[in-house]
Amino acid sequence: MLFKKGWGWKACYDSNSGRYFGEHGGIQDYHLYEITKEMFDQLDKKMLESQAADIMHDGRHMYMAVDDRGGPPYTVIFDDEYEKLCPWADVVKSGEVWPDELTNAAVELFESESNTREQRRKKREQKNKE
Repeated sequence: MLFKKGWGWKACYDSNSGRYFGEHGGIQDYHLYEITKEMFDQLDKKMLESQAADIMHDGRHMYMAVDDRGGPPYTVIFDDEYEKLCPWADVVKSGEVWPDELTNAAVELFESESNTREQRRKKREQKNKE
């Protein structure tokens, strides 16, 4: 595994899977993404979290935890395999985990989650077959 790390963010290239991942945030909000090689290549250790986050936000959202005092804390798991795919990640957990139905609705509704739709749709299709 090849890592890049800056203040408030970390990214990983997993040579076994050939995939790239990135995380940013901390106590108030935490995000884990699958990113592209191009996104990974743009990341630089001198970047602030906000700069790295701007790059990662275009990836496929895998996990999110929010505890920002704007409401009760919550966690959204977009990809159930996030722990298997990113064992290196410093995952933050907050409050209740959203049920699949709510997560699916949010993915379909919010344009910011468009990169997550295909994976969630495949998961629903597989679940319906079982």
